[in-house]
Amino acid sequence: MGTIKQGILGGFSGKVGTVIGSSWNGISYMRGRAQHVHNPRSDGQMMQRSKFTQVLELLKPITAYVRIGFKTYAKQQTAFNAAMAYNVKNAFSGTYPNFVFEPSQALVSRGNLTQATSAFATAAAGGVQFSWADNSGEGSAQSTDVAMPLIFNPVRNEAVFNTSAASRTDTTGTLAVPADWIGESCICFLGFQSADGNEIATSLFLGTVTIS
Repeated sequence: MGTIKQGILGGFSGKVGTVIGSSWNGISYMRGRAQHVHNPRSDGQMMQRSKFTQVLELLKPITAYVRIGFKTYAKQQTAFNAAMAYNVKNAFSGTYPNFVFEPSQALVSRGNLTQATSAFATAAAGGVQFSWADNSGEGSAQSTDVAMPLIFNPVRNEAVFNTSAASRTDTTGTLAVPADWIGESCICFLGFQSADGNEIATSLFLGTVTIS
């Protein structure tokens, strides 16, 4: 039970319903009682925590990329949080505890700019070569659009990317990777942005490449 110290207009100490009254250095204040979490280790909660952790491993090393890739969805939230929300919801298959992260369903960029076509990634000496068809003029695709290739190394939770690697008409671009990645399998994505940076294309998953 709370106790009123100075009449009805004064502060109070103790508990009144879900409110706790107290004072510090003569200043009265109130705070809400902590809410108890029922079954904090339910399957649903454990699944969300595991998904969050796995998506964070992908997105944290590419924060700068995602800030561009998801910036058109940064409304009432950050671009990074928009990317987290999308991938936690969409980049998994199966049910807890037997669900699996699916890189092919993940996005590192998302938008309405026309995607690349006939895109693929192949091992190149000390890196990965990205190739695509020049589909300028199709949909919103422009010849001045800029390629955004990305390589993610799941063994090391590290990434290499370039948000202005080449133009759409170049049809190719290469990313170098650290020498100690040789022999390791990496996941490749390709996105595009318009020359002015206002339009973003939804990324394409180009598969896994073993660095040679």
